[in-house]
Amino acid sequence: MDSSSAVEEANYTKNSGEKTTAAKRWLAGTENDIDGDEECDVEAWDTLNKGFKEAQSALDQNRLLIQQVNENHQSKIPDNLVKNVALIQEINGNISKVSSVYSNLSVNFSKFVHQRRVVKNDKVEISDS
Repeated sequence: MDSSSAVEEANYTKNSGEKTTAAKRWLAGTENDIDGDEECDVEAWDTLNKGFKEAQSALDQNRLLIQQVNENHQSKIPDNLVKNVALIQEINGNISKVSSVYSNLSVNFSKFVHQRRVVKNDKVEISDS
C-alpha cells in the first residue's frame, strides 16, 4: 500500500456528478450538504489527511526495514547481524512515531467534532430566536 492509499474511502457521486468521499460527506455535516464550506471542515480534512499520510510513510519505511532485517538474518553474516541492531532501533523509532501520530489524530478529531457540535448548536440557537 502506498501513501496515496493510506486512507481508503468510498466515492459517492453528487447530483452534479461531482465525486466526494465518505469522510468529506461526514465532515460536511449531512448527506446533502457536501460542499464543505466551513473552515473547520477544511482544516479537519487537511489535518486528518496529513496525519494518515505521515503514519503510512513510517509504516512503509518499516516494511522495507523489516525486509532488510530478514535478509540480514537469513544471510547469517556477522556484519549483517550487527547491522540489524540499528535497523531494529529504527523500526522501533518509527513505531513510536506512528503511535504519536495516531494519538495526535485522535485528539484533533475529537477537537473537530466538538467544534462542529458548537457551530451546529449556535446555528440552532440563532434559528430558534
